[in-house]
Amino acid sequence: MIGIVDYSLGNIQNIKNALEKLEFPYILSGNPAELRDCDVIILPGVGHFGSAAGTINALGIKDALLEIAASKRIIGICLGMQLLFESSEEGNAKGLGLLKGHVRKIDTPHVIPHLGWNTLESSKAALEGKDVYFIHNYMVEDAKDIVATSEYGPQVPAVAQKDNIIGIQFHPEKSGDAGLKILEQAILGGF
Repeated sequence: MIGIVDYSLGNIQNIKNALEKLEFPYILSGNPAELRDCDVIILPGVGHFGSAAGTINALGIKDALLEIAASKRIIGICLGMQLLFESSEEGNAKGLGLLKGHVRKIDTPHVIPHLGWNTLESSKAALEGKDVYFIHNYMVEDAKDIVATSEYGPQVPAVAQKDNIIGIQFHPEKSGDAGLKILEQAILGGF
């Protein structure tokens, strides 16, 4: 069973649609006990890092996620990926610290937000050359465990993985068949 973390800051319907298309059973929950019973956790996110981190703390989800991360897969999508890292300048807030690195505003000559389709660059065959859909203003820097990037002025970390923790900056649920395959691989074991 996949648990989608419900903390009112996610692109929930599109993620539910993607999981249904992939035929993965799921629950949507903000209840730490229910999330602990799931095999895989998806932490979605759209919005402000500081607000999201505060909500996760206030709902008691943070401790559950840290406990779950010790033995089960956690997949962060978009803002959910950023929350997996140590901190963000957006709201000057701390993240979960499951991955090393910090989040800052994208320094690019291009229009912000980074919005639209870009191609992944990776040594991983499952990711290399895939066109995926991004929408974000902030990116991870000084990060370890990056397995795919996309050029948007700087090389933007697009996928991170350390053991059972996976971060996906783009929206696989909005990235067509390529995105669905990436999401499926993340759920089943990673890259």
